[in-house]
Amino acid sequence: MLTALARIVVVLVGAATLAVLAWPQFFGLQNAGVVAHAVSLRGLAVVVAAVLLVVLAVVLVLARPMRGTTALLMVLLLAFGAVNIGILLHRGVGSDAAASSETTAAPADAAASITVLSWNTLGDAPAAEAIAALAVAEDADVLTLPETTEETGVRIAEALRAAGRPMWVHTVSFDLISKARSTTLLISPDLGDYTVTSAAGSGPPGNTNVLPTVVAVPVDGAGPTIIAVHAVAPIRWEMANWRSDLDYLAGQCSTERTGSGGVIMAGDFNATLDHFAGRATEPGAVLGDCRDAAATTGSGGLGTWPAAAPSLLGSPIDHVLATADWHIERMRVIDTQDDAGSDHRPIAATLTTG
Repeated sequence: MLTALARIVVVLVGAATLAVLAWPQFFGLQNAGVVAHAVSLRGLAVVVAAVLLVVLAVVLVLARPMRGTTALLMVLLLAFGAVNIGILLHRGVGSDAAASSETTAAPADAAASITVLSWNTLGDAPAAEAIAALAVAEDADVLTLPETTEETGVRIAEALRAAGRPMWVHTVSFDLISKARSTTLLISPDLGDYTVTSAAGSGPPGNTNVLPTVVAVPVDGAGPTIIAVHAVAPIRWEMANWRSDLDYLAGQCSTERTGSGGVIMAGDFNATLDHFAGRATEPGAVLGDCRDAAATTGSGGLGTWPAAAPSLLGSPIDHVLATADWHIERMRVIDTQDDAGSDHRPIAATLTTG
């Protein structure tokens, strides 16, 4: 049996571990190794805590000398689960939510409205026709499509043109070997002419490190900078590139750098709101000068990856972000395409400005 000192150590280590996993940004560990992975799955963490509580309940009954330690660990797990549930509820679990009129409603004379559809297609996995059909259903003006080749982007645009919704296609590819190393951005001509300013080569200051991001600016300077995002995943050998990607994206979301039209950025950030912590440059923002559409509208707790898992157990790593120039009216995590072939759920957001 454990000595008294060993039991104290077990409880203290358990408390410290759960505290870090519950709110790693307090300790500055939100971008560190294992912690970054664990905090990205808060819903799953609640399930794991519940399972461990059942196991400890059995220990509590069978191991009388361990009851004090076991009871303390159960209290810690209950607190851990409650904190995660509270965070998920605070961020929101509404699948089709509108923003609060008190904080983000558009002015009555709103002059512009943009609907953004974002979907990591897992290397063109859904058919171009299916992507176009979803864009028509969502009335999308902008499509940000990580892991989508130029060829598929053109096919989507052709299908949209046939449906009466023409689009310009902009693709950045780091190579043509892996489809994951292409990102495609489609923009409605109604928004004006755009040109791509992000470099075709990887790495800051011109782009994200491993997977391409498309930065498009209006040719005449009127309108928002539109960014189709694909940051690398925080796997063990890419942690430095992942942190660098998030820093680069935070820098791109700057009203000082992009002019009066502001910034709209969307795509696969491979990061949750927890990972963004420490990268906001103004109150209310989560990354650079940008606010998160899902958190604003009350759906920030819904997972977009993997599509095979229930949304409450998944990780919300796909985002639509915008500067304060844009009022976020609605945000939706779309779960009707879970069998379309991609491992990500598409998301759609409507933004307005006056």
